[in-house]
Formats: sequence, C-alpha cells, structure tokens
Amino acid sequence: MSAEGFTTGEIDFIVPSTGQATKTWYKVYGDLANRKHRPLVVLHGGPGVVHDYMLSLSDLWTKNEIPVVFYDQIGGGMSTHLPEKNGDVEFWTVPLFIAELNNLLKHFKIQDDFDLLGNSWGGMLAAEFAVTKPKGLKNLVLASGPASMGLFIASLKEKIAQLPQEIQDILKKHEDAGTTDDPEYTQAMMPFLFKHVCRTNPPPPEFMVCLHWLEKDPTVYHTMYVFSPEQKLGQFPILLFDRNGPSEFHIIGSLKTWSILDRIPEITYRTLLTNGRYDEVDDRCLQPFFDKLPKVKWIQFAESSHLAHWEERDWYMKVVADFLAV
Repeated sequence: MSAEGFTTGEIDFIVPSTGQATKTWYKVYGDLANRKHRPLVVLHGGPGVVHDYMLSLSDLWTKNEIPVVFYDQIGGGMSTHLPEKNGDVEFWTVPLFIAELNNLLKHFKIQDDFDLLGNSWGGMLAAEFAVTKPKGLKNLVLASGPASMGLFIASLKEKIAQLPQEIQDILKKHEDAGTTDDPEYTQAMMPFLFKHVCRTNPPPPEFMVCLHWLEKDPTVYHTMYVFSPEQKLGQFPILLFDRNGPSEFHIIGSLKTWSILDRIPEITYRTLLTNGRYDEVDDRCLQPFFDKLPKVKWIQFAESSHLAHWEERDWYMKVVADFLAV
C-alpha cells in the first residue's frame, strides 16, 4: 500500500471474442482483507471515461475508514484498450460491463458483501447490475444517473432552450455543419458546462484527466454514444463526459433507446439517489426511481450540478457515509 493509503494493479478479464488477454486496472483505498466496514465499489461515467473524476470519494476511506474500489472500465484509461472494436455495437454492451464488474468483485473476494455507487453512465450501469440481483450487494447509490435516455434528452433540451438565442444559434450552426470541433462551438457551450455539469471553475484536475483519455482513445464513447468514428470532437462536448452524439443533445449511439423504467421494481436494495439542483440529469430523470423503488432516499445538493462529489465535497461525503453506515 502506498503512503497515500491505496494500492493499484490489474485483473485478468477474459473476453474470448477479443482474441487477446484483456485486463481491468484498479485503485483501492484501504485494506479489503482487514476492514471495519463494507467496501464501496465505484462505477465511473462515460462509457469510455476513467475513474479519476470520482477520486474525491477516497474521502470515505480517509475520513470514515470505508474501503473504496475504483477501476477503469475496459476500453478506457489504464485498462485494456480495443480500438479495433470501434463501432462494434455487438461488443460494447451493458452485459460486457456487468461481466467485468462481476469479475472484479470475485477477484477481490468481496462478491458476498459490498456496496455500489455509480455516477452518470455509472449510475445506469449500477441500476442494470442491481436488476441481476447480486446476492452480496447491500446498498446502492445512483448519482446523477438517468432512468432512461429519453428523460435525459428532455432534460437537456429544456436547458439548452434556456440559453440565450445567439448561443443556441451558434450551437445549431456547428451541429448542422458537423463542425463541433470549432473553437466558436466550444466557447458557446461554456455557459452550459459551468451551470449544469461542473460549477467549480476551473474544473478539478481529475476532471481534465478524463478529457485526455477520451481524446487519446474514444472507441467506447464513439460506439455507445456517437457511433461515428469520423466525427470531429470538440473539446467541450468531451468535457461533458456523457456527450451523446455530435453534441450532447443528439444521441445516435447504441444507448440511444436505453431505458430501465419497466425494470426499476426489480431493484430491491436500499438505494440512495443524488443529483444537483442544476444537474444536466434533472429531477425528471430520477423521479421514476423514487416512485418505483421499494427502499429509496433522495438527496439533492443545492449548490451542485452533475459532479456534486466535487462541488459540495464535504456534504456529499457525509450524506453517502451516513447512508452506507447501516
């Protein structure tokens, strides 16, 4: 274990269709073998982003002695990259990422007793995983993860409509022309970014690491959200993490029709919902979870948008730690 209290490593993850050895890279805060509290596994957003922007949750270890497991999902960050699978919608699927999560749990021998937190796409994945009824899952945290892409699109459209007309005109001009890499487009998106995605200015450095990795290899992102390998990506849309097409507002990837609305009652675990008052994933996106889950609590962070774990870091950690303490 490092002086900072974490260990890193790789886990073999066998995916026969790749024809090669694949690995999942992890970072664990705390000692999973000798622990006072149940470990928390964290699912980052994307798909195709990395764990770094979730690292503020390491506070749960340093302040509450809750072990925290971070990892880069396959195709991103320090885990195995598969650029040859760009555009392969039959490969990049929810079941693939569920299999990777199960593999990680078994590797650490925590599959019989663990908690799970997912942010954004990670929240979608966490909900999908919970539907499979894993026996060791005790508590579930869905952080700014929508119950369907349809609800998410509606949220985005409403927020874009609230931008000044001249900004909307610039966005539409570049989206229609396929020039979302133009600096003018990037600049026009900044008001949306600083209100609905990350209200800390400048964004945390850990946020910027995600930009680096997406620029380096957008394979998963292209396939599950964009499905257009030749599309030029502007800086701002990548910063949004969950950009769903030529802009965040035009979803053309394999998750376009994703929904868990009809399966929510199958999630029987204690669940904490979180989002920010200014979140791009607004209340309508979480309301179905609140209405249909049998054991649910919902906390909204008044000064936050999509990254409440940075924007109101201390309060966020207290809320999550108190919830997991049961």
